[in-house]
Amino acid sequence: MKEPKITFHILSAFPESFGYLFTSILKRAQNKNIIKIKIHDLKKFTKDNLDDRPYGGGYGMVMKPEPFLRALEKIIKKSKYKKEERIIIFFDLKGKIFNQKMIAKLKKFKEIVLICGHYEGVDERVAKVSDLKLSVGNFILTGGEIPAMIVIDSLTRTLEGVINENSLEEKRGYFSFPVYTRPQKVKFLDKILKVPKVLLKGDHKKIEEFRKKTGKKLNL
Repeated sequence: MKEPKITFHILSAFPESFGYLFTSILKRAQNKNIIKIKIHDLKKFTKDNLDDRPYGGGYGMVMKPEPFLRALEKIIKKSKYKKEERIIIFFDLKGKIFNQKMIAKLKKFKEIVLICGHYEGVDERVAKVSDLKLSVGNFILTGGEIPAMIVIDSLTRTLEGVINENSLEEKRGYFSFPVYTRPQKVKFLDKILKVPKVLLKGDHKKIEEFRKKTGKKLNL
């Protein structure tokens, strides 16, 4: 069997969070062995609690370093890839903001490790052994599970064989234009909602103009 283009490792205390990764396009990508996703349950790397009170006092609980470091050691020791073919990503609000340009850099790696914190945060020593601190935006989430899925989804869709290249918005240069399907008319309360006439006439030049006019220009 051929090697996957990318193997994703997810370190999380909540492996049940990742059902989305095994549906739809991402499921097909795994079935075609374009990507591989391995979820490492941090609870299996400790006989104690995963978290403890922070040194120096303060609110909340901090995740201990040992479960993360043990999981990372296991991944590295069992890996068939060289160090330069692997990147370890630590999700942190202070990290670089994830964007489309970053995807081109990340997809060059054969192995991507995604560290998902939770609670009040993760012991900073885990961040120090990572290669990249990453944030998916200037807002606060309860954990790194959703950011991990965002990275996997946005990266996987750009890999050859996952989505028809003509369907990729970044290839067209614009996206988020209004789309319609049958029937031509639908009723909602006292309103009749119609499909724009330009889409019904088969004039592809005018349709393309309509989509550019009503869509959002990509600035990635």
